[in-house]
Amino acid sequence: MTPYAEVIGDPIAHSKSPLIHGFWLNALGIQAEYRAAHVTPDALAGYFESRRADPAWRGCNITIPHKQAALDHVEDRGDVRGSIGAINTVVRAEDNTLIGTNTDAGGFYAPIAGLDLEGRHAVLIGAGGGARAILFALSRVGIGRVTILNRNVLKAAALLSSFGIKGDAVPLGSPLPPADLLVNASALGMAGQAPLDVDLSPLPEDAVVYDIVYAPLETPLLAQARDRDLDTVDGLDMLIGQAALAFELFFGAEPPRDRDEELRALLTR
Repeated sequence: MTPYAEVIGDPIAHSKSPLIHGFWLNALGIQAEYRAAHVTPDALAGYFESRRADPAWRGCNITIPHKQAALDHVEDRGDVRGSIGAINTVVRAEDNTLIGTNTDAGGFYAPIAGLDLEGRHAVLIGAGGGARAILFALSRVGIGRVTILNRNVLKAAALLSSFGIKGDAVPLGSPLPPADLLVNASALGMAGQAPLDVDLSPLPEDAVVYDIVYAPLETPLLAQARDRDLDTVDGLDMLIGQAALAFELFFGAEPPRDRDEELRALLTR
């Protein structure tokens, strides 16, 4: 019985998680598998019920659109619901309990840990599960103000309030303020999704543009930022960072992060 973990979502074909975890499993010589599973919203409860009964299943990563709904099907021992409000990882405990957690916040913050964001202004595009993890991370480093651009302004305003962050919620497409950090936490710009149409000219020369979309890796947003010589962070940085935290939970071993350049080359072929 080969142990395995997987990533679930709807859609899921774009996911690079199987390549990442497979690379690490092979590098460490661990006899296990990591798969992708297409799970629609109406099949989510049945998915967890079936995996709960499978002793080979170590857990799963969760992507759009299940990061909040999955909380209803697992135990929340770390009160992720009360802090971040969304999970991206479920792990089978020794007592076979399924426990939800979130590695997105740590994965998001790792590439920008050297930035001094205390008291600064950030712009966040989107207000879904990924945005929750990002706001959690920003609140912990003392961000001064966040402007959220989202189709549903009331949802974005409620999100700011829930994290106790000062800021504004404005409609998607509104002009950007001169912020220090811009993060796209939406699916806009992802392959198969609508493009993200945003004018970066209001951003100062030392601003950082961070796009969590990784398919395609070179999004129009990042291309526009590089045309202005702005510092950028691409979606693979967050993806690999959150995956590393999850990998250790699934397989009980630290991934070989000294081989990140080799992994990135594999992911960008």
